[in-house]
This record gives sequence, C-alpha cells and structure tokens, in this order.
Amino acid sequence: MSALLSRGEFEARLRAVGAERYHSLHPFHRLLHDGKLNKGQVQAWALNRYIYQARIPVKDAIIVSRLPTADLRRTWRVRLEDHDGNAPGEGGLERWLKLTDGLGLDRKVVASEAQALPATVFAADAYVHFVRDRTVLEAIASSLTEMFSPTIIAERVEGMLRGYDFVSKETLSYFNARMTQAPRDADFALNYCLEMASTRAEQDACIAALIFKCNVLWSMLDALHHAYVEPGHVPPGAFKP
Repeated sequence: MSALLSRGEFEARLRAVGAERYHSLHPFHRLLHDGKLNKGQVQAWALNRYIYQARIPVKDAIIVSRLPTADLRRTWRVRLEDHDGNAPGEGGLERWLKLTDGLGLDRKVVASEAQALPATVFAADAYVHFVRDRTVLEAIASSLTEMFSPTIIAERVEGMLRGYDFVSKETLSYFNARMTQAPRDADFALNYCLEMASTRAEQDACIAALIFKCNVLWSMLDALHHAYVEPGHVPPGAFKP
C-alpha cells in the first residue's frame, strides 16, 4: 500500500497534472493563440467550445444536488449563477454566444449544437456523466483544471487580439470574468480535495479525476485539429467554414 501523501505532496501531484496535460500545450491552442488560424477555423473552435460551455452549468447543478450541506451547496451554487446568470441575457453562457455572434456565427445554429463535431459532444457529455456517476470528491477534483486556466486565458486574449483583426475586446468579454471566477472556484475545490481526501486511494482518485478532465479538454482539441487543420476530415453534418 502506498503511503498517504502530505498536503504539500498531494497538491504538487495535482499541479503536475496541469503542467504535463493541460490543453494549453495542445498544437491547436498554439495555432489559435499565435494567430495562425483563419477565421473559419476560429469559428469552428468557438462553435464547438460552446458545447462544453453549455455542459458546465449542467455538471455544476449535478454537483450541487449531491453536496451534503447547505454551506457547500451555497458555495457551489455561485458557479451556476456565473454561467447561467440570474436573468435572461446574463452569465457566461450568454457571453460565449456574444463571442460566436462577434465571429459571424448564427447563435441559433450554435445553440442547437447541430453542427458540432461528434467527438466534441461525446467528450462534453462524458464530463457530465463523470460528475454524475463518480464520488462527490472525484467530481469536485475534476474541476481543478481551473487552477491552470487564468494563465491560458490571459495568453488567449492577448494572442487573439494581436493575431486576428476580426476579434475585439468586446468579442472576448467572456474571459474577463473568468480571470477572477476561475481562481476563486479553484481555491475552494483544491482546499476541499486537500481536506477531504483522507486516504491514499482517495488522493489517487482525485489525481485520476483531474487527468480525466484534462483528457476531455485535450480530446476536444484533437477533434478540432483533425477536422479543421488537417484538410478533408470534417465529418458529415458538422460546421463547414
């Protein structure tokens, strides 16, 4: 049996997952952030990423329903408000649709998910199924990719504003709020995992959950790269620039 990791060792293992596996390292993101994609390829990224964005409040609602105390539910419920807003026209999902609007996409088509890549839908749905079917501890650990997102968000906004004349600060406004929301959410989830994983098996399960989430994000970019960077691989029914 492996020994229980100290709090510092456990956190270091979790952060190492991001250093090795976070999707900021994917070739498609390098192209996106370095201004090397054309408008159609950026549109394809935004349209497909919407699928993931739309699943975020769904998985958060599942986690809220599984948390055992009012204090925990109140804390996690803020994520739902962040993404869905408190009224029509508010929240992160609406801001993502403003991004797709700014890229010239029909928001009804985007929201219908009809033109998304099959692999995108499978990956995003797999994340929802994970938080539904695994332990609450694993579900919360899977959200820890937010520890790594502020760096990629800053890089993305800077690179896209520099590299593409068809985007603006207003188009990318979704990312402004995430610069403060993601660290807040990650701090809570990290402390929860560090405190609640009381056995080595539970610590290893948290690490595996974070690896799973990184794989979800990575596989979505694999699909985008295959369909839109390598010519001739757009599947039937998917978005064609």
